[in-house]
Amino acid sequence: MFNREIPYNNLPLLPPKIELETKEILKAAISANKALAELKGVAKTIPNQSILISTLPLQEARSSSEIENVITTNDKLYEAMASSANNFDPQTKEVLRYREALWEGYKELQTRKLLTTNLYIRIYQKIKETNAGIRVTPGTKISNSEGEVVYTPPEGEEVIRNKLRNLEEFIHADNELDDLIKLALIHYQFEAIHPFNDGNGRVGRIINVLYLILKGQLDLPILYLSKYIIENKNEYYKRLRNVTEKNEWQPWALYILDAIKETAEFTSAKIVQIKNLVDRTTEEAKKKLPSRVYSKELVELIFEEPYSKTEFVVNAGIAKRQTAAEYLKELEKVGLLKSKKVGREVLYLNHNLQKILAD
Repeated sequence: MFNREIPYNNLPLLPPKIELETKEILKAAISANKALAELKGVAKTIPNQSILISTLPLQEARSSSEIENVITTNDKLYEAMASSANNFDPQTKEVLRYREALWEGYKELQTRKLLTTNLYIRIYQKIKETNAGIRVTPGTKISNSEGEVVYTPPEGEEVIRNKLRNLEEFIHADNELDDLIKLALIHYQFEAIHPFNDGNGRVGRIINVLYLILKGQLDLPILYLSKYIIENKNEYYKRLRNVTEKNEWQPWALYILDAIKETAEFTSAKIVQIKNLVDRTTEEAKKKLPSRVYSKELVELIFEEPYSKTEFVVNAGIAKRQTAAEYLKELEKVGLLKSKKVGREVLYLNHNLQKILAD
């Protein structure tokens, strides 16, 4: 029997003993799978994948952190990514660490096709900038905004590790359950285990994206899933609790499937906007820039991050330092970039890209 005040060491193992592939859930899964497949295809239409790699995961990092009340602005994040300065606020730094953790997980999947407890620990340590591992101190309780205890997660390192071992086995088990329905179960179980002192939601949402890559549903970690959760935050927590308290798995699965469908469609539309802007900017740059300045590589570079700087142009092998600075000034002169002093550096903002990312 579940009791909010007592550690839920009897949290049932996966898979749950309930029928999940109902007509309604399968219908939702078909729609979500279709939207994900379209996103995967649309992403491939941008030849320089670096354009997606730096921009979209940062949006997910910001939104996922906002769910946990770690709040910063897009512009602070863009500046911090480009700038050499280290005087940004702690929230901005923490969101950037989320992005780094996501990329570390992604890179590991390229060489080792496994989602493991050790990987979760490294993701957590990167986000929180800590050497801590699995939660060992008793007394963790989750409360609502009124201070009422709504959940007490499993307690004891051995108990937690056993639950995580079962989760690993379930993730990698070769069963016939639809990947996206399975994702709903994985996400609930990780959040219910609550293996760390902090940052569990963020680690869990990184696991979501990595799982989709593991299963071949995505090539890059570009799904903006946290946007849906922010917009439907109360329902997210309500359905999580209802799985725990009432064994209501179907509404939870439908929530996750709808989140995947909506955010896949949103992200696809965002990528199309970016691609169209790259094409328009390329044409405009060809017409307006001196021929000695224009190159396809230079245009693509100013889309890899919202802010560019001389060092980026040099590192890309496009020009030497003095010439690189001149190229950025020419781009500003024709209205494609706007300069901004940040600390001792001059950064150049791709304001049209910023508008797309802000919408």
